[in-house]
Amino acid sequence: MAKFLLWCILLVFCWPLALLALVLYPIVWLLLLPFRVVGIAVGGVLALVSAIIFLPARVLRAV
Repeated sequence: MAKFLLWCILLVFCWPLALLALVLYPIVWLLLLPFRVVGIAVGGVLALVSAIIFLPARVLRAV
């Protein structure tokens, strides 16, 4: 909602820049998509490694 309100303010003050932002936003989103996928994968790998490291402690605590 905040992005939309900021875009409306930009539209009132400088409509060519607002239209350019409207056109470029999907292109920038597509360019940044691989970095998001890599971030999700790295987060999953780090969670897996931490789970493997803390597994003996969890097993001993359960006993």
